[in-house]
Amino acid sequence: MKTLREVPIGQTATVVKLHGEGALKRRIMDMGITKGVEVYVRKLAPLGDPLEVTVRGYELSVRKGDAANIEVE
Repeated sequence: MKTLREVPIGQTATVVKLHGEGALKRRIMDMGITKGVEVYVRKLAPLGDPLEVTVRGYELSVRKGDAANIEVE
């Protein structure tokens, strides 16, 4: 299982499945990260957290802890 946290900067990945429960999963889905969507990893913050991604045409910051719950291929 590969997660969004493991995708290198400058790469694109497709979301396969969202892990997590309740509010965490709902928050990720509310940000536009759903099954089948392509996510481009733009950059990483200077201290390593969060990472900036492009989803559905807009930029989004995602904590590494949350990114570990997003399975990609």
